Amino acid sequence: MVTCYLRYVIDPSRLKEFEAYGKMWIALVEKFGGTHHGYFLPSEGANNIALALFTFPSLAEYERYRQQSMADAQCQAAFKYAEDTRCILSYERSFFRPVFD
Repeated sequence: MVTCYLRYVIDPSRLKEFEAYGKMWIALVEKFGGTHHGYFLPSEGANNIALALFTFPSLAEYERYRQQSMADAQCQAAFKYAEDTRCILSYERSFFRPVFD
């Protein structure tokens, strides 16, 4: 199992647009076999940082999702929406593995 952690720097004046973008991707990650754990929007503190977490059974499954998303019309529309609205200024992606008892 691998969890992808995305940290976004967003335009705070476009929070509504970023939230719409996030809602698009929740369904898309699940469409390709992942489990989305949600987007986390600014509340207190920094007003320009947002997070997202989602899990795939393996890094290979995540890579398959990434390849398939490049050819998927809904994914491409979501990418275009972010580009057109300029709600995302930058992002970084990290991967984690869980530790259970």
